[in-house]
Amino acid sequence: MEHSSSSLVDSTLISSQRLSLVEFLIQSAEHLQVAPVVKYSALSLFADRFLPSLPRFKIDAHNSNNWLLNPLTESALHLFAVISLWISTKMHDSRRPLSVTCLRSLANKSISEQHFTTRNFLEAEVLFMQVLNFEIGTTNIAFLFLQELWIQIKGVAKAGELINFEACMEILDLLYEKEETSLLCTYSCPPHSLAASILVVTYVMTVPQHKWEFPILPWGEEMH
Repeated sequence: MEHSSSSLVDSTLISSQRLSLVEFLIQSAEHLQVAPVVKYSALSLFADRFLPSLPRFKIDAHNSNNWLLNPLTESALHLFAVISLWISTKMHDSRRPLSVTCLRSLANKSISEQHFTTRNFLEAEVLFMQVLNFEIGTTNIAFLFLQELWIQIKGVAKAGELINFEACMEILDLLYEKEETSLLCTYSCPPHSLAASILVVTYVMTVPQHKWEFPILPWGEEMH
């Protein structure tokens, strides 16, 4: 009963903090100037997989004794958000991975409630991987499908060159940041369908109507 009660408390905390944690991760990615694929892979690891899995992971009596999880605090969740960026940059930018010093500097500025040591970062990384059962693949994320579709449409229509890819990413950020749509990125919409929908919306929004030369809606439906 004690573990169930603790899990309920953790789930409530994560649910109430989810949007602010996503905003924190996006702001941290911008501060660190990481590549878009690093940011969106980190969002997938942290928001789509780590946060939903954490309460269940803590039910294990051994895991619940970890100081980063008991009690589970907002500061610890912010640390895990930074860790997701660290792991993502190791996968996608191996020539210039973020250093612990760089991450600690960011954390000291943005997580005012607690200062974390280098050892804390290493512990948090191991724990993050354990929560994900060491399954950190990020090939099935909306951003990669979106990028692929954008390249494809540029190859079949001149109007594709007019699509503002920055606007595509801004829409994806908004979907994560807004409560009404954030769960689309996690549960409700397959990533390839989400990517096709974003591309269609961006086409309509950013390509002048007199430049339309491509049946974007049927093509988008066919792609997803």
